[in-house]
Amino acid sequence: MKSAEAILIVDDDPGFRKLLETILKAEDYSVEVAGSVAEALRAGERRNFNLVISDLKLPDGEGLDILRWWKGHMPATPVIMITAFGTVSSAVDAMKLGAADYLGKPLSSPEELRILVRRTLEGSRTAREYDLLREEQETRFSCGDIVADDPRMLQLLEMARKVAATNATVLLTGESGTGKEVIARCIHRNSTRSERIFVPVNCAALSPTLIESELFGHERGAFTGATGQHLGRFERAHGGTLFLDEIGDLDANLQAKLLRVLQERTFERVGGTRQITVDVRVIAATNRDLKRAVAEGKFREDLYYRLNAFPLEIPPLRQRTADIPRLARYFLDRAGMNLRKPGLALSPEATQALVAYDWPGNVRELENLMERVAILCDGLIRQGDIPLPSSLPARPVLFRDIERQAIEDALRQYGGNRTKAARQLGIGLRTLQYKLKEYGIVV
Repeated sequence: MKSAEAILIVDDDPGFRKLLETILKAEDYSVEVAGSVAEALRAGERRNFNLVISDLKLPDGEGLDILRWWKGHMPATPVIMITAFGTVSSAVDAMKLGAADYLGKPLSSPEELRILVRRTLEGSRTAREYDLLREEQETRFSCGDIVADDPRMLQLLEMARKVAATNATVLLTGESGTGKEVIARCIHRNSTRSERIFVPVNCAALSPTLIESELFGHERGAFTGATGQHLGRFERAHGGTLFLDEIGDLDANLQAKLLRVLQERTFERVGGTRQITVDVRVIAATNRDLKRAVAEGKFREDLYYRLNAFPLEIPPLRQRTADIPRLARYFLDRAGMNLRKPGLALSPEATQALVAYDWPGNVRELENLMERVAILCDGLIRQGDIPLPSSLPARPVLFRDIERQAIEDALRQYGGNRTKAARQLGIGLRTLQYKLKEYGIVV
């Protein structure tokens, strides 16, 4: 079944516009039409398209205006330009600005349009998949890159290396901020799947109404707003590793569906009936006591034992004090490099204060503190420069948490429209896209 990818046709000629619309709808594409630059931009503000086909000459502007707008707001969306004049110069100008291709007018045959659209969409999908894989590869690292001197942590890393060579499901437990995703990436990087994608999912960050679709995908028309087929995280992770963070937050229905995938390696998309088979290694993580949740009837016992095939418990930072000095220096050096502040160093008294603190926020809290110190200080950092413990709350409310919540609220308010959300937040679209990547927010 062809996925119902969304295409916008922009042309002020009703007859030609209707011809293109009819041909593409017959191919099961979701088609929307516009007769002017203004109508096209309003459509772009309202929803995302997989492809835009625009005439070069429009009553209120040029197709190049549409091309520039899409390249500025949604650069991954390909744009095909229509030229009634068939001039080489018009096509060359469009291609220089980033047009994916151009289409002559009048159309020589319906097949010409079908082939051009199919080729452009396939190229776009390949580019997106490559970008995802490249982005994931750039963030990979081996277990050797993890700062660890503490015997408990070194033992855990040795176990992680051993299980990495297998396809066993791994359950990572530990307090928030201990580095469960770091260990999950370490296992993936040292596995036979290291050349394939690592797909993280924060189960606690997605609403119950969205998480099933996000994990398993949905078919067109599965629910209101499902205008096209959507591939879930399991399909995206095919051949690689799926990291399910905060697995203890899944509701009973999703627990049952997840159990079936782990047992049979098959599932159906939301609203679909076709069985989809996947080859995925699952690493799950939680800061909850799942054994207690099982006893209280809040978590399925059969799913718990399926996930718990190889458990790894990550110790809190207060139990690995031998690692605190090296971790602090590592985060301080990294922050200093980013801020172009060479020569930042911790005095012995400052280091002693860090070791004495009990770190309720674990490694994440230490990392945030070192970033703050690097911003405020120069040269040698003394004990008085570090806000511990009286002036720093035991469990601080971090600006990152507030910022992330504001971004999620804005996206929810505007139905996932990034342009409107960025305007509401008072930031640029590129800044918002960077923040989405930084916080792992899925739109």
